[in-house]
Amino acid sequence: MSDISTLVLASGSPRRRDLLRQIGLTDFIIRVPDTEERPPDGLSPRETVEAISRQKAQAVRAAPDEIIIAADTMVFLDDLRLGKPRDEADALRMLTALQGRRHTVRTGVTVRKGTRFLTRSEATAVTFRPVSREALLRYIATGEPMDKAGSYGLQERGVLLVERVDGDFSNVIGLPLPLLDRMLSEFGMALL
Repeated sequence: MSDISTLVLASGSPRRRDLLRQIGLTDFIIRVPDTEERPPDGLSPRETVEAISRQKAQAVRAAPDEIIIAADTMVFLDDLRLGKPRDEADALRMLTALQGRRHTVRTGVTVRKGTRFLTRSEATAVTFRPVSREALLRYIATGEPMDKAGSYGLQERGVLLVERVDGDFSNVIGLPLPLLDRMLSEFGMALL
């Protein structure tokens, strides 16, 4: 790989940081973007995550030789966005709606170097298995759902709610690594 000291992750997400480390990237800078994450109205789910990832990439100051990686992950049930829960009741509402149903996890990714931006997205279908209300309440009591879109995460106990994942597993965690590899290669960074 070329000079990885110029790689900047524009995210405070520990999951994205861990995913980069999982594929051998250890020497990167973290800069959390200061942006409201508000896409324009009327966008499709794909356009929404792409717009927010681009906003995040634009919000980070960078030297001309630094490569910025920004991402935004959202859960959509029938094109209705399920964000991070406001409280435990909101988490229960979302998790109940997902029971026994298939939904889509979308992540928009923007890679930026100087004034050059490349924005793409990945979609993964996830099907929840039916579980009891009591099981959902026990899961919520762990605190895991409270900082995650759709109120669950596959990297922890939330995986127990899932019956099937069709597509990129890393996308559901928050950063589609195969897509990122293809995008970084267009900037001269080969991950393999």
